[in-house]
Amino acid sequence: MDNLNLIDTFSEFKELKNIDRATMMSVLEDVFRNLLMKKYGTDENFDVIINIDKGDFEIWRNREVVEDDEVEDPNLQISLSEAKKIDEDYEVGEEVTDEVKLHDFGRRAILALRQNLSARIMDLEKNNVYNKYKDRIGEIVTGEVYQVWKREVLVLDDEGNELIIPKSEQIPSDYFRKGDTVRAVVIKVEMKNNTPLIILSRTSPVFLERLFELEVPEIFDGLITIKKIVRIPGERAKVAVESYDERIDPVGACVGMKGSRIHGIVRELKNENIDVINFTNNTQLFIQRALSPAKISSIKLNEGEKRAEVYLKASEVSLAIGKGGLNIRLASQLAGYEIDVYRENAEEDEEDVNLEEFGDEIDGWIIDELKAIGCDTAKSVLELTVEDLVKRTDLEEETIREVLQILKAEFE
Repeated sequence: MDNLNLIDTFSEFKELKNIDRATMMSVLEDVFRNLLMKKYGTDENFDVIINIDKGDFEIWRNREVVEDDEVEDPNLQISLSEAKKIDEDYEVGEEVTDEVKLHDFGRRAILALRQNLSARIMDLEKNNVYNKYKDRIGEIVTGEVYQVWKREVLVLDDEGNELIIPKSEQIPSDYFRKGDTVRAVVIKVEMKNNTPLIILSRTSPVFLERLFELEVPEIFDGLITIKKIVRIPGERAKVAVESYDERIDPVGACVGMKGSRIHGIVRELKNENIDVINFTNNTQLFIQRALSPAKISSIKLNEGEKRAEVYLKASEVSLAIGKGGLNIRLASQLAGYEIDVYRENAEEDEEDVNLEEFGDEIDGWIIDELKAIGCDTAKSVLELTVEDLVKRTDLEEETIREVLQILKAEFE
């Protein structure tokens, strides 16, 4: 294995890996000096000259010329007679510089040198990847799906670096196949067993925030600020926005003409329903907007306990709660208040009966299903049609008809 063979190896690494010239030179010199230390016990009297452009390197040893019988260390000293073989003009006390050939070290030493170099460059590359992505936390990256496993998906970026999307960071309706292009946000970067572990997420609110920045120039330019994002991935999200320019309608700018801007985001998030809301420091008004599309009649706030009692017309209760309670849950997270929903004048309706009273005739899970859509009394259920109840709950039509019959009998 000669010089050229080794330099070819270095050139391959330099071409494949993003290592700058100064670092590459430093690594090469360090590796050679380690080899010299092992063979001679010191590297102080050696000059290592590396020329990556030409693809070669030289090792020169400096020794002091001494009398023939005074050589104590052949590595640091050379006898006068040996020096004169190199050049007749050498005298005692002068310094002789001669080239050390790589093959003088032996095949095993050269193999160890190459392995050491490979390991060092691999470590450098890992550090480069770690440092690159450590500075990109919170940024969207695009990659190609390389492998799909049960608990995670392996994605390769455009430089072939491995990125991971765990199952918990995937939208429930995400379906990936090898070769698919995927976008996600970098949320975590760490070194694990000396290997960079880069975790991506499609469920993080930061991902949604970055998508808005890409789609809405006013957000990217700082004219509109996203104050807060809450989301249940793949289901629903609420985004509170504020404009620093009175001439700009933040909600209109985010939604776009006929929804042109928000449609791209919705598609990326697998049809996640996104509510864009005007931010305000008026807590009551903010809660009212957060519960959109429901129309609120009145609100009572308990600042100490961070609770809000919201009163609505019976027809608005199910809208405020939303399917499976999603709307009220997200509104509570957005506003930072625990929200309790009440039907307007429910206390005055003496004829109405709480659903819990029917526990001996209607199964508890059915009552829970009805309460989840905001129907907590008999009349609130009876106000809805069979079709509405089938659409809003997971109950069978036959079950709903039986429930309605039981409730009607109460008032007959």
